[in-house]
Amino acid sequence: MSSIIAIIGRPNVGKSTFFNRLVEKRKAITENEPGITRDRQYGTCEWNGKNFTIIDTGGYVNNSADIFEKEIKSQIHIAIKEADVILFMVDSKVGLTGHEQDIADILRKNKKPIFLISNKSDNYNYDLYSNDFYKLGLGNVYPISSISGYGTGELLDEVVKVLPSQSENEENENYPKISILGRPNVGKSSFLNVLLGNDRTIVTPIAGTTRDSINSFYNLFGKNFIITDTAGIRKKAKVNENIEFYSVMRSLKALQESDVCIILVDAQQSLESQDLNIISYAQKNKKGILLLINKWDLIEKDHTTIKEFKKLILDKLAPATYIPIIFVSVLNKLRIHKAVNKALDIYSERNKRISTSELNSVMLEIINKYPPPSNKGKYIKIKYITQLPTKTPTFAFFSNFPQYIKQPYKNYLENQLRKHFGFEGVPISLVFRKK
Repeated sequence: MSSIIAIIGRPNVGKSTFFNRLVEKRKAITENEPGITRDRQYGTCEWNGKNFTIIDTGGYVNNSADIFEKEIKSQIHIAIKEADVILFMVDSKVGLTGHEQDIADILRKNKKPIFLISNKSDNYNYDLYSNDFYKLGLGNVYPISSISGYGTGELLDEVVKVLPSQSENEENENYPKISILGRPNVGKSSFLNVLLGNDRTIVTPIAGTTRDSINSFYNLFGKNFIITDTAGIRKKAKVNENIEFYSVMRSLKALQESDVCIILVDAQQSLESQDLNIISYAQKNKKGILLLINKWDLIEKDHTTIKEFKKLILDKLAPATYIPIIFVSVLNKLRIHKAVNKALDIYSERNKRISTSELNSVMLEIINKYPPPSNKGKYIKIKYITQLPTKTPTFAFFSNFPQYIKQPYKNYLENQLRKHFGFEGVPISLVFRKK
């Protein structure tokens, strides 16, 4: 695992702008409004040949009655605990405040390298104002500008000198990427917190708490993977603020970057149109898909309830009935580890390769027994099948008249592939070529 660096500070000093500059993309939401970043946001960076993980945190405010600001304070304590190096950011334009004194008191109790960064030092005067922060007694002050990049190179030169050594083998390891998706307030953050055993993301009863996509490294039964909690995806008509819009886009981007999507659904609301939209988007991006029906503990049930509920869902999913469904209760920790194991199984299925000889041995016998119906007087014969060297399962069927093979028979071939070779939870593609 690479070293971890945490950026902390009071609200609106430019932490997220600095984070975005380091990861070279707009990964954290940045708006000129205090308190936008609520959860810890992870990104990866490289400087002078050293790789590290950078954490952007919510702005620290002490003695606040606001529910989110109290949670942000807790998040900062966890980030400090996780980090190898701490970047304490202050605002040279505002100067020294009581909040900086509060944070400095906390930092003095930690025996970790601390870099005091005076942001917004865009000109000579503000650069001079940075000297006021020496009063905090935290050592050198590094004047920078997150927006222009002034001073960031010199800062990073010093930061990487104190990073602990790391293993190249661990750095280059490819981890399965699993994203947790769903509408707001279905239990995504609670699901992740149960897995990790701590409050990795803020959980409150208010829908839409998680605004950014949050990555966590995880190990289950010796298997390493990255799991991502995302903001709830709402219908476009309900997305009416800039922050909410960015959160939805971030969730969709997390989906695009993942291998497997765990889609949580509220059992009390069943499968709604927006859930189907998320599933459809995952299918279009050829992601592995697992459907979790959460809050199952709140449903009155008898011995037929699961069977009836599952049939109702599969009818709505049709023809995507290859998606596995697990009924869970995050609150009662019911089937949570089973769900993660299933997601890892889906990851393996997505990467599975079937040999050409096995494909032809099984599928040609089936095809010869039930050949494609003749079309426009043409006798259609499929002669050869192979799996293409693509990232996701794609099978090429070579035929004398591929253009005349109709969709119902293509569906039949897909069903036979799944019946004999698996691919549970994985969209597969069939292409038909002339031979």
